[in-house]
Amino acid sequence: MRVSVSTISLTVENVQASRDFFTAHFGYQVAMEADGFVSLTRDDDAVAIVLLRRGIEVLPPERRDECAAGLAVVFTVTGLEAEEKRLRAEGADITMPLREEPWGERLFQVTDPNGIVVQLVEWVTPSGAVQQDDGQ
Repeated sequence: MRVSVSTISLTVENVQASRDFFTAHFGYQVAMEADGFVSLTRDDDAVAIVLLRRGIEVLPPERRDECAAGLAVVFTVTGLEAEEKRLRAEGADITMPLREEPWGERLFQVTDPNGIVVQLVEWVTPSGAVQQDDGQ
């Protein structure tokens, strides 16, 4: 199997609110849009995002009333502190402040208007030097 694109599909109450959040704060662009549906992409290797309105008929009947919950969209980035400052200045809801875990993960979280958690991560070595992500 060769995966050419990775996409996460999230069911939300308000598609436009999440669309606006991801386009305003994370550089996504609308690739396709229709009533109750939007497909978002970026010009880099970030995961594509599909947003579906809760109750939309394209979903199986037993799944129509479920919404995205209990998950986080995670982006590994460089310049984590600058990203936290940028998002804070843009008015994004910082729901977990910047912190460092003992295993070398530095992270913080923001939450979109539909409750989708977006976590930004940067990995550091035990000495505190930032590890570069080689994309593999």
